Amino acid sequence: MDAAEFRRRGKEMVDYVADYLENIEKRPVYPDLEPGYLRSLIPNEAPLEPESYEDIIKDVERVIMPGVTHWHSPYFFAYFPAASSYPAMVADMLCGAIGCIGFSWAASPACTELETVMLDWLGKMLQLPECFIAGTHGRGGGVIQGTASEATLISLLAARCKAVRRVQTINAKKSESEILSKLVAYTSDQAHSSVERAALIGAVMMRKVPTDNRYAVRKEMLKKMVEEDKAAGLIPFYFCATLGTTPSCAFDHLTELGPLCNEENMWMHIDAAYAGSAFICPEFRPLLNGVEFADSFNFNPHKWLLVNFDCSAMWVKERADIIGAFKMEPLYLKHENQESGLVTDYRHWQIPLGRRFRSLKMWFVFRMYGLKGLQTHIRKQVALAKEFESLVRADKRFEICAEVVLGLVCFRLKGSNELNQELLKRITKSREIHLVPCQLSGRFVLRFAICARTTESHHIQQAWQHITQLTFELLQEAGH
Repeated sequence: MDAAEFRRRGKEMVDYVADYLENIEKRPVYPDLEPGYLRSLIPNEAPLEPESYEDIIKDVERVIMPGVTHWHSPYFFAYFPAASSYPAMVADMLCGAIGCIGFSWAASPACTELETVMLDWLGKMLQLPECFIAGTHGRGGGVIQGTASEATLISLLAARCKAVRRVQTINAKKSESEILSKLVAYTSDQAHSSVERAALIGAVMMRKVPTDNRYAVRKEMLKKMVEEDKAAGLIPFYFCATLGTTPSCAFDHLTELGPLCNEENMWMHIDAAYAGSAFICPEFRPLLNGVEFADSFNFNPHKWLLVNFDCSAMWVKERADIIGAFKMEPLYLKHENQESGLVTDYRHWQIPLGRRFRSLKMWFVFRMYGLKGLQTHIRKQVALAKEFESLVRADKRFEICAEVVLGLVCFRLKGSNELNQELLKRITKSREIHLVPCQLSGRFVLRFAICARTTESHHIQQAWQHITQLTFELLQEAGH
């Protein structure tokens, strides 16, 4: 493919993508396939001779689209949103064209510097404390990670390194392995599985803190566990708080937990993967109160802020804590400007060495939507969730299972877990809407998350009509 054909095919692909998104709700939101469907549709080996572009595009519809779960369908209500917008897609095209591997300032100055500024822009939208803003002289700053899972792992590993050094400063005879065996981390019993996985990778013990009747961690329970562990000779060193848990969008009490973590010399990381986007709205910003006590904070613009995957924003109060844990300086990565106070080499802030020019899509989206446009998007989706909540509450066969704060509604049929499992099975099989479940207080619960940028009120009404029709059929068969 030469430049002339690229121009032609590129324009065709833009048209294909626009047509796909404009007509996405006409496709079944969930595929009707058996595992292994794809292998029989394509050859067992790569072609020896080049094939035509036309044949490849035909196979997109024949092979790929039948197996796609359409996350951007207005009838997709599963998991949490996957952000998508045209400005971000255009920026991703430019990112792919530039194709730099921005592991250091010298590898691509614009890639590094735009990221620093974009994280400052976003931090100011969230009204983060000044200590998290890099500016030109700040000690903190932001970085784009691939996912919230990576951000949690990075924070835990940095906290582990800091804890080991702190203990060895007091007692130089203690070996690193001896200290590591006594480190203990904490998180909510509602936290995402990636938090526990970070502890597995980091080879440290992690304890889950029981939550209150709103599925939030409170100070008393964490304090009790910390005191028990200290009495047993363990070293509490890390707590991951969650703002907007995956099962129910619950919020840990930062203003209680933060001071405790500070008193106990425990690193507090805040995982706000989904909910963090909402904090750009003044009415939701109080949910972030207590962030000033945190050592690190993370959320995913690629969930709810119209910036396509992957773009997970992470801030640290003291960037030296991150750099100190991961810094490696082989000669082939050094450059003459690395000691400048204005230069950031993000390879020291992350797990991979290489990185894409992801800040471009933040730059495009922030400029083309503006803060007000992004706030409008968040508020609209919260209003749609409230609309669905009101429909559920008006039907006495159903119950709401957790407070509806943002864009997630947890609900269920009154009755057994088996009844709700059967309802979800029928919803999935219908392929008209897509939901996933969670477990709350031992109950099987259906999650209804407002996900697609294009979801409107009539999609909510239609989804509810579909749920109630399937419910009627189910209850009739069950003899209710």
